[in-house]
Formats: sequence, structure tokens, C-alpha cells
Amino acid sequence: MRMDVTHAAIHSDNLPKPAGPYSPAVVFDRLVFVSGQGAKDPATGRLVGPDVESQTEQVLKNVAAILEAAGSSLSHVLRCGVFLTDMADFAAMNAVYGRAFGSNRPARTTVQVAALPSPGLRVEIDAIAYIP
Repeated sequence: MRMDVTHAAIHSDNLPKPAGPYSPAVVFDRLVFVSGQGAKDPATGRLVGPDVESQTEQVLKNVAAILEAAGSSLSHVLRCGVFLTDMADFAAMNAVYGRAFGSNRPARTTVQVAALPSPGLRVEIDAIAYIP
């Protein structure tokens, strides 16, 4: 049995600040587990626009920045979880999501939730990726 495998938290000044006692991501071996990300601009700490399109775009920028800090990218994402406050936003979120991932098609679960942690937040996305 291999005993030298450890995990490490990913932190960087240009990443979104966690809203609680957790890391933006944790790396285990070559896997990157990205915590659920909201649509806050890391530079301002403010929620971007009220619509799901602009929020999804910012969420995926945040996920991409975290993956880059870990040595990975959106093209290496294996799975995502998408949380929407209104399933009526699915098509608009899906269009932005599809553009962001290009030809990579991670496994995904999308669910509607009663609420998300920040007022006005319409979408949150978590991810599992690998480091090539």
C-alpha cells in the first residue's frame, strides 16, 4: 500500500475568497476537487450581474482560475455539479457552460435548490478535474 500520497489545499491571492471554513480546492494525488463557486468577482468581492448568463460566466472563470492555480484547466474537468435556484434558467446556464467547456464534456449533475449562500446568487458550480 502506498503511504506517501497526501492532499493539499489550493490558495492564491487572485482566487475568490471562501465564504466559510473551506478551501477553494483540494488536490489529492493528481485529482483536483473544486469547492462550489459562486459568481463573485475576486477583484471586488461583489456578485456580477443579476442574470444567470453573466453569473455562470463568472462562476466558470472562478473555477478556471482555481484549476490553473492547481496546475489543471477546464479541459481536464471530469465532473461538475450545477446548482440552480430556478430550473427555468437551465437553458441559459447550459449555453454558457457549453461555450466554456468547448469539446470537453464532463459528467454532470444539475439540480434546483431552494437557495444559495449569497443573496441574488442564481448558480453555483463545483468540479473534479485531474492534473495532466
